[in-house]
Amino acid sequence: MRVLFVGDVVGDIGVQAIATYLPPLKKSYHPQVTIVNGENAAQGRGIKAPQFKALLHAGADIITLGNHAWDKYEVQALLQQNDNLLRPANYPGEQTPGQGMVIKRVNEQQLAVINLQGRALMNPLDDPFRTVDRLLAQIPATANVLIDFHAETTSEKTAFAYYVDGRVGAVLGTHTHVQTNDARILPKGTAFVTDVGMTGSYDGVLGVKVANSIQRFVTQRPTKYEVDDHGRPQINYCLLDLAAHNQIQVGQINPDHPFTN
Repeated sequence: MRVLFVGDVVGDIGVQAIATYLPPLKKSYHPQVTIVNGENAAQGRGIKAPQFKALLHAGADIITLGNHAWDKYEVQALLQQNDNLLRPANYPGEQTPGQGMVIKRVNEQQLAVINLQGRALMNPLDDPFRTVDRLLAQIPATANVLIDFHAETTSEKTAFAYYVDGRVGAVLGTHTHVQTNDARILPKGTAFVTDVGMTGSYDGVLGVKVANSIQRFVTQRPTKYEVDDHGRPQINYCLLDLAAHNQIQVGQINPDHPFTN
């Protein structure tokens, strides 16, 4: 099963980058399932209906979220109405809107997509390690499993990947917005990359305006971050082949790495 996964979409420029580049990427790679992390799609924090619909229209099959999942109030209704929009499964409480896992049938195969959030330097959610044990027990043994692990620290991402090594097809790290150069197959067969990277402005600082970020570091005072919606676009992605021998390949499109068919 071939899966295309696109890293964190940030702001209108990120949504536009998806509209521009996702269709030709799908034409080039022919994925059976396309997953997009859209947790920063609405003004850099959360997602709303227009962004959700735009990502689907561009070719996303499943959209995952992260620590900004609840930043737009209307996301609660979106989560309850759409099983292809996932929030982290380890949010506490039995009445949390939406779902953190979906099982999609692809021809004669099944793909389970799980969205989880780390806890190191993040909000204190339920334990993602115990949560994944519970979720994996609910998934048919023949299904392929892909996890979007939305976390801050490389150590937690790597430890988690080793924890599920051999039990899932892939663990893809998101949240830190910089694509890492460590895509690999772990000893028991799980495909892993610490961070897929982001989709948005190539000229900002992790998607926000440079001046805002510099001011924060220079003054050490709170600064309102604004999405850099007028920079040059970039898209970071990961291509997976989930089979008996999993394969992983990361890619990027930006001014220094232009798209070629």
